[in-house]
Amino acid sequence: MSEPRTKDHLTIIGGGLAGSEAAWQAAERGIPVALYEMRPVRSTPAHRTDRLAELVCSNSLGSDLPDRAMGVLKAELRALHSLILSAADETAVPAGGALAVGRDAFAQQVTERIEAHPLIEVRRQHVDELPPHGVTIIATGPLTSEPLAKAIASLTGQEQLHFYDAMAPIVSGESIDMGRAFRASRYDHGDGDYINCPMTEAEYDAFVQALLSAERIPLRDFERADKRFFEACLPVEVIAERGHKALAFGPLRPVGLTDPRTGRRPYAVVQLRQDNLAATLYNLVGFQTNLRWSEQARVFRTIPGLEGVEFVRFGQMHRNTYIHSPSALEPTMAFRGREGLYFAGQITGTEGYVGSTASGYVAGVNAARRLRGQAPVVFPPTTMVGALCRYVTAPQPDFQPMKANLGLLPPLDHRVRSKRERHRLLAERALADLGRFVQDAGGL
Repeated sequence: MSEPRTKDHLTIIGGGLAGSEAAWQAAERGIPVALYEMRPVRSTPAHRTDRLAELVCSNSLGSDLPDRAMGVLKAELRALHSLILSAADETAVPAGGALAVGRDAFAQQVTERIEAHPLIEVRRQHVDELPPHGVTIIATGPLTSEPLAKAIASLTGQEQLHFYDAMAPIVSGESIDMGRAFRASRYDHGDGDYINCPMTEAEYDAFVQALLSAERIPLRDFERADKRFFEACLPVEVIAERGHKALAFGPLRPVGLTDPRTGRRPYAVVQLRQDNLAATLYNLVGFQTNLRWSEQARVFRTIPGLEGVEFVRFGQMHRNTYIHSPSALEPTMAFRGREGLYFAGQITGTEGYVGSTASGYVAGVNAARRLRGQAPVVFPPTTMVGALCRYVTAPQPDFQPMKANLGLLPPLDHRVRSKRERHRLLAERALADLGRFVQDAGGL
């Protein structure tokens, strides 16, 4: 790996969501950035392109509603002029109350904007050790290569923690039988943004039975030894093992939907979400899986409307890696054991696309401030950005990666009985406190 060219140079390892956001924020503050991305020199089990900020699981960035945690976090990042949120908004596809993007268009736009920035140099090479000096951000994500993971473990003095993430299948839209499926969003939010495959109780029973009997891809010995799934991204077959009706109360819940053929709510519903701008590809919502590909085709084609569906990408599972951030990081995303070193993204435990972006923003801003001789900033815990950073860096007995949720925010100073009203007030407080914080920090 090449040495930084000047003392004012920032090195970022990893060109995912966090690394791209960090690079953009630092460059926008006048800092030259060398952004290292190992693809296409070396790929991962989940990536399929060499684009920056490639989305490897769902194409959804979660709820965009103003009183939901993910909606609050997005609103904060928009106010902070996030590159990732800007690209997501410009490549959005219909998804009801959520923000989903055309996967390829989104990654292409981020890549083009990063590569066109005069202060960012993208270096396509694998980094197998940490730079010995200089200001550096590690944003290699949950699929950090083995050599670099070992270097990080040696630096932190920790055993790396592992959990398992899974990707849902993607199918051809024209192969879905719309004679059996119907378009609608829950509670009529959006303009029929989802394709819904309704199930009767008998069809649901048959599907669960087929799912539970399907053959899975076996884990290797060392993987079986430390297998842990991230609760927010469980394989569909694992959910089914928790009880016969677990799927009906989980990703197949039919609430807010009416089958136009019967005028009634179905017993269960499989939803498909648009995956690209051309609306030719759709992913099965909540259908992360580790079934063998032949079994995915057999079992998922028992779903009404998907009997003859064409699979563009089968689901798969991969191991994710993250550090024990509470013992290693400050809320600024700075590493406690070495000056000038920062971590960002899912490797810190800020789970999910938008959470990764948020920690990338914080690391990029603080690394730039360090190079400019300015004091670091710690976002208020009443903001979702600040609450996430506080969660992954505060002492806790059993640290697990966490997505944004309103439970991370401090309670209001007065009791509010209505849950919806309480969430609205928390969201309003977050954005108000963020505005004051930015103003007090001189605009960051």
